[in-house]
Amino acid sequence: MSATAMETYSRRAVAAPSARRRFGTSPRWTTLAKGAGVFAIVMIYIPLVWLAVMSFTANPLAGIPYPLTFQNYATLFADVRWRPPLYTSLLMSAGVALVCMALSTLVGRALTRMARPGASLLLVLMPLFVPGLTMGAALFIFLRTMLNLTLGMWSIFLAQLVWALPFCILLVLVVASRFDLRLLDAAEDLGASPWRRFWDIEMPILRPGILGAGIFGFLLSFNELPRSLFVRGIETTMPIYNWAMAASQQSQVPIIFSLTTILLAVTLPVMGAFFWVLFVKLDKN
Repeated sequence: MSATAMETYSRRAVAAPSARRRFGTSPRWTTLAKGAGVFAIVMIYIPLVWLAVMSFTANPLAGIPYPLTFQNYATLFADVRWRPPLYTSLLMSAGVALVCMALSTLVGRALTRMARPGASLLLVLMPLFVPGLTMGAALFIFLRTMLNLTLGMWSIFLAQLVWALPFCILLVLVVASRFDLRLLDAAEDLGASPWRRFWDIEMPILRPGILGAGIFGFLLSFNELPRSLFVRGIETTMPIYNWAMAASQQSQVPIIFSLTTILLAVTLPVMGAFFWVLFVKLDKN
């Protein structure tokens, strides 16, 4: 290669990263990124705010926020049919969250210790790519038709666990993959037991991922509908109740607006405070 060709090649190699840096920091790119972020926030939160506003209107199906009234909330609290599904969903979601925290911790720690975790990780994450209706129908055929089992709370729990667990494993895996296993070897050389090594060394590092797995497991379980529809038997969870009321009785839609608004008013501040403590307050400490 001649000296001129080498000089031209060097200039191009230097110019390419510079062009990429200019593209990433250019005002147009920054404006486009900010616009996309604002659009995403608007599309997420404006419907939620509109839902809350319409829950105070006399005829929310009309889409007109007037006249304002508390009649929908009065009707909601006078109706007790939604309370058993709510209690069922809360109890089941708490159980799914606890199981997801335990299983995702075990699986996440095991995957990071494997020499070639690719195939195992693919099998673990496969339920993420299966449509909910397909997974629900498959579980129904397997549990009811093939095994002739009576469906109920346990089958809903299993379907929700299959859906939530891969997300929880990913959360723990992100944290566990950054863990230095040499710390455990050093603790073992100092005579620490396996339990002490886990509790004193691994647990403080894995804690954000484990708690995040519990939160995601709870939320995914609480809002899960398509899989639960197939394997619920005669049981009813909160999403199934809302779906049934909205699909068959339009007179119940105003009540559903009020109920979902209350759920959002409780869950969003609690989840926001929890994430702030977990990822802001603890990081500062």
